Amino acid sequence: MGDQPKGLFARYWAMLTTPAKTAMGGILVGGFIAGVVFWGGFNTALEVTNTEEFCISCHEMRDNVYQELKETIHYSNRSGVRATCPDCHVPKEWTYKIIRKIQASKEVWGKITGIVDTPEKFDAHRREMADREWARMKANDSRECRNCHDFQSMDYSEQGRRSVKQHQDALATGQKTCIDCHKGIAHQLPDMKGVEGWD
Repeated sequence: MGDQPKGLFARYWAMLTTPAKTAMGGILVGGFIAGVVFWGGFNTALEVTNTEEFCISCHEMRDNVYQELKETIHYSNRSGVRATCPDCHVPKEWTYKIIRKIQASKEVWGKITGIVDTPEKFDAHRREMADREWARMKANDSRECRNCHDFQSMDYSEQGRRSVKQHQDALATGQKTCIDCHKGIAHQLPDMKGVEGWD
């Protein structure tokens, strides 16, 4: 028993007298701790910016599109299931989420520079912003819509004849995506002059 403290002391002394090993160990341990702190902080910040409260903290969103959303079935309905801003505008998969967050920096720039800081300015840019979002949704085959809506889960007996035909045709041909027909489902449409099928 008396030898154990001596052996421990000898190992500790050897570690202190070989600075290269100590430094490498310190770098590895410090790097690991810094990595955990960075990753935890990054993910926490990512999740905070992925809430409806964060989205509507800017008056441009709160006073414009959020008020429009509150008048739709995506906000209030008989089932009590509610879509929030991130449900429709931010992908759930991590890689796509990061790409979307980078793209959203243009929206932050609009906030900082006051491009859309009044209802009049917002309406003047509404078509440009809508076109950009519709193009994004078309390019990803309305991925965020499909988190909740799925052709195979639809009860066609609850839909009107026109809806049934459109949904079944879209399912059979695979040529249309949700946003092709459902523009303006949660927000007011901009001036649709020149948009195919909306003239």
